[in-house]
Amino acid sequence: MAVTETTANKTSNGSILVLCLVFVCGMVGMAYASVPLYRLFCQVTGYNGTTQRVEQYSDVILDRTMKVTFDSNTSNGLNWDFRPVDKIVEPRIGETVQVMFRATNRSPVATTGSAVFNVTPMEAGAYFNKVQCFCFTETTLQPGETLDMPVVFFIDPEIVKARETKGIHTLTLSYTFYPAKTEKPVASLPVKTALGETKL
Repeated sequence: MAVTETTANKTSNGSILVLCLVFVCGMVGMAYASVPLYRLFCQVTGYNGTTQRVEQYSDVILDRTMKVTFDSNTSNGLNWDFRPVDKIVEPRIGETVQVMFRATNRSPVATTGSAVFNVTPMEAGAYFNKVQCFCFTETTLQPGETLDMPVVFFIDPEIVKARETKGIHTLTLSYTFYPAKTEKPVASLPVKTALGETKL
């Protein structure tokens, strides 16, 4: 009888251990998947002011304008001057517009940046459609280099029909440049000493 109880206890403990391991592995997997899933959710719904990426222009242009203002920031660790060339535009809703942002690398080395963005009011993010944007890829600037970067967008005419957005008259598109995560530190060059030895 004792042997049977011990075997049952071992089986029960083994089952609990397997369940715990499956639970922990599942939680780790969900943690890794949460960021891309959240990004996908934001892109599809426009949640948190995330804009939409589209391949084609709008074929409907309304006889109503929307003021769009632009904001720019750089994070610590990226010595760039970054600002909008056009601070305000007022296109017709559905009209495709191109605006420019200008970045200058003020550091003595080449650096790579990656831009994140959002639209406020956040409810309007789902209706702000980008056809072309420097934020889709990383940007590398040489020391002292200045680059003008275009953003091509239109505002979806559906914005005037949705209950939560039909009263909006001004949007703000905001960008923040961060150092690119893929950027690797530059290796130091070998230096010869007075004795002819090479130091790294």
